[in-house]
Amino acid sequence: MSTIQLSTLINAPIAKVFDLNRNIGIHLLSTNQSKEKAIAGRTSGLIEKGETVTWKGRHFGLYLTHKSYIPEMVIPFHFVDEMTEGRFKSFRHTHQFVEQNGSTLMSDTIEYETPFWWFGKLFDTLILKRYLTDFIQKRNQVIKQLAEKPL
Repeated sequence: MSTIQLSTLINAPIAKVFDLNRNIGIHLLSTNQSKEKAIAGRTSGLIEKGETVTWKGRHFGLYLTHKSYIPEMVIPFHFVDEMTEGRFKSFRHTHQFVEQNGSTLMSDTIEYETPFWWFGKLFDTLILKRYLTDFIQKRNQVIKQLAEKPL
């Protein structure tokens, strides 16, 4: 199993940062490099506990789908999305939010397993882990910019 951990300090209230993270439209905006679309389940607005969303996007030259389920959510402190259908053997993304002196520390922990035995592990080591890290960092920068933007 591979793990990616990222933290982003955002000068904005925790509730605002939390809602930007679970907003389907913001996800689409922040992942435009892969032409992401929400094609089933919750396709707009704020995703809630117990809901699913199916994403379709272009990664590595292929259009891939990834269905996520939200099994845990404690507003505005954390939520989890888990892959129920997709290319990974397993995929779990934990989003955590901690208020710090009027700012919010946003943390992402992504745990995943690749299929295809040694080939999957090699692909992860050489390409996938860096790709996913960059993908989430770009997404987090868009969220940071939107959250810190004055009203």
